[in-house]
Amino acid sequence: MKLQFLTPLYAHPGPIASVYLDTSRDLEDADRALELRWRTLRKRLLAHDTDPATVEAIDDAVGSDREVAGPHGRAVFAAHGELVLAERLPEPPARDTAQYGMLPDTLPLALQHTPDIPYAVVILHRVHVTEHTTPHAAGHAADHGGSYEELEIDCESGRWPTSRVAPGTRFHRSIPVDGWPKELEELVGELVAGMDSAGTEMVVLAGDPWAVNSLIRAAPSRLHGALVKLKDGQHRRREPGRALLEEELAILLDGRLSDRDRHQTDTFLVQRARHPEYVEGLAAAVAALQRGQAQTLILTRPARLDRHLWVGTAPVHLALTGEELSAFGLQYYWEEPAPGAALIRAAAGTQAELVSVPDEELPLEDGVAVVLRYTGA
Repeated sequence: MKLQFLTPLYAHPGPIASVYLDTSRDLEDADRALELRWRTLRKRLLAHDTDPATVEAIDDAVGSDREVAGPHGRAVFAAHGELVLAERLPEPPARDTAQYGMLPDTLPLALQHTPDIPYAVVILHRVHVTEHTTPHAAGHAADHGGSYEELEIDCESGRWPTSRVAPGTRFHRSIPVDGWPKELEELVGELVAGMDSAGTEMVVLAGDPWAVNSLIRAAPSRLHGALVKLKDGQHRRREPGRALLEEELAILLDGRLSDRDRHQTDTFLVQRARHPEYVEGLAAAVAALQRGQAQTLILTRPARLDRHLWVGTAPVHLALTGEELSAFGLQYYWEEPAPGAALIRAAAGTQAELVSVPDEELPLEDGVAVVLRYTGA
């Protein structure tokens, strides 16, 4: 997964406030619960010398996702009185946190973005329309003996899992069933374009069997491997702010790596077989990130990073000890208590990608590894 979405955070010099908050709407009196949780974090930030203007900037963003139904969270970052980044989290944070330090606490946010699988959903439903249904339908119904059938088309693209609470492009169309052949051609073209531009890896189809099957037949062969037809064709109620077919997508995509992430882990296994000391463990990861040599940072879930690192003002100013940075000639550096924040900043600053894998699937020394762009002599 690429980390460009974090770029705004590193364009601002620290200190910066990082807040992770459960903003779920599936609780009784959710607004009151959110107010109490944020009040606790607010006091914590002020107690750690966060300037009031920065706290106020976070204040304005904390409850701005009230339109999203169900369980979710919020990650908010602010510095020098300005909001820098605010993101919806598909899962509530394990606990509410508020930190104020030189580096933004980006590890929880980055992990909630993985594996970042691009997909599309297409739902096709046939409905019976009469001249009494809507004024718009009256004329068409009159031409068809008082009633006719329409096909309702719902399409949505997204990147899993963030699209659970931040869906991508969505459109809804209703057409007479006899207009489906023309619409079908356009829809297939859009799906192919999405595969080419966004790298869509899965297209989930649901609804009327006749319409779904005709779409599958019309799709070019290179799209067939991405098509997944759901057996259940019942109409699904759309939850506010949530992804279409969220439950079905969770079954299909949770625990799965993107195609690119799978390729990266395969490359790591090859490199580890040859030179494990260069690619596995915290020391190897730090050394590779220092040199801009890491193509990909691999972290296990749950993260097991418990050793402080030393950092400077640049992303590549990263070391296991302060003496190492001093030997590089740095005059200003500090001990960073959040090693995950230091690793993510180094990865983002050197255009390295992030892959997150369950610990039981790929046990790693220190819970961290890298894929190298190149190997030295």
